[in-house]
Amino acid sequence: MARHSAPRFSLRNKFLFALVFFFSVSTVVFLIKRAPSTSCDRHSDAGVKRFEPLPQFGADPSPLAFMKSKRVLLVSHELSLSGGPLLLMELAFLLRSVGAEVCWITNHKPSETDEVIYSLENKMQHRGVQVLPAKGQEAINRALKADLLVLNTVMAGKWLDDVLKENVPHVLPKVLWWIHEMQGHYFQLEYVRYLPLVAAAMLDSHVAAEYWKTGTRGYLRIEMPDTYVVQVGTSKDLMEIAEDSVAKRVLREHVRESLGVRDEDLLFAMINSVSRGKGQDLFLQSFYESLQLIIQKKLRVPSMHAVIVGSDMTAQPKFESQLRDFVRVKKIQDRVHFVNKTLTVAPYLAVIDVLVQNSQARGECFGRITIEAMAFQLPVLGTAAGGTTGIVVNGSTGLLHPTGKEGVTPLAKNIVTLATNVHRRLTLGKTGYEKVKETFLEHHMAHRIATVLKEVLQKAKSHPKL
Repeated sequence: MARHSAPRFSLRNKFLFALVFFFSVSTVVFLIKRAPSTSCDRHSDAGVKRFEPLPQFGADPSPLAFMKSKRVLLVSHELSLSGGPLLLMELAFLLRSVGAEVCWITNHKPSETDEVIYSLENKMQHRGVQVLPAKGQEAINRALKADLLVLNTVMAGKWLDDVLKENVPHVLPKVLWWIHEMQGHYFQLEYVRYLPLVAAAMLDSHVAAEYWKTGTRGYLRIEMPDTYVVQVGTSKDLMEIAEDSVAKRVLREHVRESLGVRDEDLLFAMINSVSRGKGQDLFLQSFYESLQLIIQKKLRVPSMHAVIVGSDMTAQPKFESQLRDFVRVKKIQDRVHFVNKTLTVAPYLAVIDVLVQNSQARGECFGRITIEAMAFQLPVLGTAAGGTTGIVVNGSTGLLHPTGKEGVTPLAKNIVTLATNVHRRLTLGKTGYEKVKETFLEHHMAHRIATVLKEVLQKAKSHPKL
């Protein structure tokens, strides 16, 4: 069967362990830009308000310094290794770094002990974030006393009625609703009936903002509040690894050894939660087709491998079984590697040669793993949909292909193109890295978030009921 691996690091390599545990939260979801000079845009019926280009800062005070001593309550529908919760955690750490008082609530938790939740909660508490139960008087009191309340994902809106009940009107003027979803089934009033009444909404891309503006008006006959498009960035810790040639060499050596591949082999990888919407099935079809094209055209290329990072047989057992059956039937077990889902994506970005972002339907709302790969100077093969189109410049930082079955052959051809042209791979990767340095660093994110938080706090302060 296809190889299912997790890195097997030797205990003698303490340096490698230090690197792996040094990485901050960073995974799978962000940035979309419509014009290079646009950093944070405000959507309204009158049009789009464009803010000035962001200044660089190093030793200067954080743009979030005004949040010192502010009381912030973050409410997430779930706590997992998916993009939305991890993005909210990064915001929590940014706010804690400037002295904000930050509390976290997870509205939906499994009844049994979950190792991922336990680990993430410990990480937050270690960084000074208070973790509270979702229900009870303490949660209500925190919400009423907070200067800012951030709802994360559409589903988090249910917490308002479930917990706050008659107190909902008192908190709406200070709510920032951070939406990451791009699926039509979220256009239901039970999820978003309070959306027009909150201080503001924040989305990860222009595509997502336009989708929500059109959908809420068309399906629900409600209007979006003041809406901001905020392009997030790669974490400082991940960038330090991405720019450390020694660290990358050590990671490359050991993780490739654990996968059973050689240094000269070519690795095309997807780093996402495994699900049909992420398109791992279509990627494997494209990968197999690319192998056939190479044989048919008698091309000379290094041995090629596909890596699926994000495996979890308990989450999608039927779909994962189909993936493994495909690999077995096509007899490519020695070329396909399944790796368990992980919080630390940097080791795999240091190991692979090309990232494949193959999200289907409307695509990613943003897709943070895309910019993280670009930070590692990796070319990206992405679907021409959703937020990916705002990150990957076709022919400049990567190559785009259609979604659905129509995209299988174009993706296969793009795989062959990069497999046979080292210079093209390196040039695309270098251009992507330069784009990250210009737009997608952590301090860029801090400036963009700061602009939104200032306006939300001002609006809450001027509200007569607060």
